[in-house]
Amino acid sequence: MIDIREADPTSDALRPVVQAHFAHSETAGPAESNHTMDADSLAGPGIRFWALYESDQPLGCGALKTLPDGTAEVKSVHIISQARGRGLARVMMNHLAELARDEGVSALVLETGAAHLTEYDAARKLYEALGYSYCEPIFGYTNDPNSAFMRLALEPGR
Repeated sequence: MIDIREADPTSDALRPVVQAHFAHSETAGPAESNHTMDADSLAGPGIRFWALYESDQPLGCGALKTLPDGTAEVKSVHIISQARGRGLARVMMNHLAELARDEGVSALVLETGAAHLTEYDAARKLYEALGYSYCEPIFGYTNDPNSAFMRLALEPGR
């Protein structure tokens, strides 16, 4: 059974999941375009972190960073390689959207790798399937040829 719960990204059980996400991002594109947060940053103010478990085994994670414009940025959605192909990233993304919608967030936004960075193809396809659309740089970012920015408007009570 899949269980998603708010968690501490610096815990011994979750640090390997966060580190796997960080390591993937480090190799997927140029360093100057890498906006991945480490475990300590994910535990910082204004960020909430969730872990996805199966039988108390952590399989993935995701976070929301509150932005001053009424939106929330999706951060660090990652499923460990052994658990991929089961739709768990979609489960996490839907969980984050439901939480944000219930809390009155106007939209979810995110930054991911641009189209020429093939390591991010699956992520972009998932975001597109979930209804995200491409947009201008989100709060806190500037134009970057290695970044794609996406937005999902959230309607209350949907």
